[in-house]
Amino acid sequence: MISLRTKDDVTLAASRRLFAAAGTPAELASLDEEEIARLIYPAGFYRMKAGNIREVARTVARQGTVPDTLELLTALPGVGRKTANLVLNLGFGIPAICVDTHVHRIANRLGWIATRTPDETERALMALMPARHWIETNELLVAFGQQVCTPVSPRCSACPFRGPGDDRRSGARPICRRVGVTKSR
Repeated sequence: MISLRTKDDVTLAASRRLFAAAGTPAELASLDEEEIARLIYPAGFYRMKAGNIREVARTVARQGTVPDTLELLTALPGVGRKTANLVLNLGFGIPAICVDTHVHRIANRLGWIATRTPDETERALMALMPARHWIETNELLVAFGQQVCTPVSPRCSACPFRGPGDDRRSGARPICRRVGVTKSR
């Protein structure tokens, strides 16, 4: 929930502060919104997220368990498809594709799909990939997007998808189509 519109390093630091202060849903629910907001600052929309985090913690503490379906998870305040799919993946081992900015950008840049929104990307990747690869997709593409296939000026010279098929003169289909790439390193 913290990661929405927030850089990964900010999300990690905010999460560590929050979980150091409250290790269970009941402990988290007992914090006031101002304290949660202080702990997760400077995450984007930290005040709104603080209220949602507290309400979700209350719900989970009251029910005694985290919901394990997309429908139940997305019914919680502040929980969208990305967060719900991540919970299904990491919390329950249920195959789902968690589409964040990295997954959306890279799947389109490679030319696997041609979508405009994360929801379209999720559906397109589910149709393209066997379910046995859905869980690992986010983790692999996020790391790749942070280290190699960066949003601006990707490191194409260090890319493992750059290969013989990338010689446009050979007539071979490129491994990475570099969709939207105008500048690279």
